[in-house]
Amino acid sequence: MERKSIVTFKGNPLTLIGKELKIGDKAPDFKVVDETLDEITLKNFDGKVKIVSVTPSLDTPVCDLQARTFEEKATNFSNDVVFLNISVDLPFAIARFCKSNNISKVKILSDYRDRNFGENYGFLIKELMLLTRSVFIIDKNNIIRYIEIVPEVTNHPDYEKAISELKKITG
Repeated sequence: MERKSIVTFKGNPLTLIGKELKIGDKAPDFKVVDETLDEITLKNFDGKVKIVSVTPSLDTPVCDLQARTFEEKATNFSNDVVFLNISVDLPFAIARFCKSNNISKVKILSDYRDRNFGENYGFLIKELMLLTRSVFIIDKNNIIRYIEIVPEVTNHPDYEKAISELKKITG
């Protein structure tokens, strides 16, 4: 399934591949890898609230700041909340990024192998084969409670709104 013109890159319309998810939907499973190439799925985070920051590439200034901003925000939450960042960056680049930016609270993951996460969540950009910038929250029961797909891929998400929604969910 393809969706046209939901997002743009430098003003040019893009096509997203995958089903459009809505608040209240059951979160689809996914397969991604961490920096050591270990496979990670949604089940790895059962029983936790998950805030997922999706970035096209950590090697760009906006993505870099997005990951570092959520790293800073993560310090204000208990271990019942897990912060994830998913991109299609290679695991080796992820490891380098985490080390050079002291990222330890946000789990940085890669969808590079088969774009499984991107397609299952409807965030895969057909023209670029990157993930579109977005932030979403999945509750402890794996129900999607918040979604922001940033209309222009080169812009930042609304960090404060995402954190405000996370606080409402976690009480």
